[in-house]
Amino acid sequence: MRALALVCTLNASPARSSSHLLAEQVMAEFERHGVWGEIVRVADHDVRPGVGVDMGGGDAWPALRKKVLASDILLVATPIWLGHPSSVCQRVLERLDAELSETDDQGRPHLYGKVAAVAVVGNEDGAHKVSADVFQGLDDVGFSLAPGAVTYWVGEAMHGTDYQDLDEVPEAVASTTRTLAVNTVHLARLLADHPYPAS
Repeated sequence: MRALALVCTLNASPARSSSHLLAEQVMAEFERHGVWGEIVRVADHDVRPGVGVDMGGGDAWPALRKKVLASDILLVATPIWLGHPSSVCQRVLERLDAELSETDDQGRPHLYGKVAAVAVVGNEDGAHKVSADVFQGLDDVGFSLAPGAVTYWVGEAMHGTDYQDLDEVPEAVASTTRTLAVNTVHLARLLADHPYPAS
C-alpha cells in the first residue's frame, strides 16, 4: 500500500514546519504497518486556484493529482490560522473537488476506496474545528475516514511555542498518531479487498 502526505504549511522548503514534522511522524507510523509513501509540501508547487483537474498555464496540480490517485491513503497536514485550516489546505480541498465528476467504469468517483487522515498543529485551541472542516471536504469528494483519523498538537493559548520546538513528542500526541495510523491502514486494506459497490 502507498500513502501520500500533502503538507499545507504556508512556508515553502527549506523553511522549518511543524506541520511537516507531524506529517513525518505519521508517515513513520504508517511504515510500521507496511505502508510507504512520500511527503509533498504543497507550497513548493504552483498549484493554481480553481476546481478543475488542470487549470492550465503551468498548473502543478495535475502532477500532484497523479500522486493522490496512485495512493491508497492521503494524509492532509495543516496548521491552524485564524481558527481555520491554512489557505493552502483549502486550495487542496478545492482542487480535489474536481474529482466528483471523475468516475470509474462503474460510475464511482475515483477517490472512493481511498482513505484519508488529517494532522493539525497550532498554538491555540481549534484542532477539532479544523479537522472537522477538512474531514467534511475529504468525505464530500469520496475519501473514507477511519475512527480516530486525526492527530494534532495545540500549544497553550497566547503563547508562541511551535510543535517543532518541543524537546520531545508528548505521549498524548504519539498515542493519537499511532491510533490514526493503525486504524487508517486497517480501513485502507479492507477497502482494497472489498471496494464500495456501484450505486
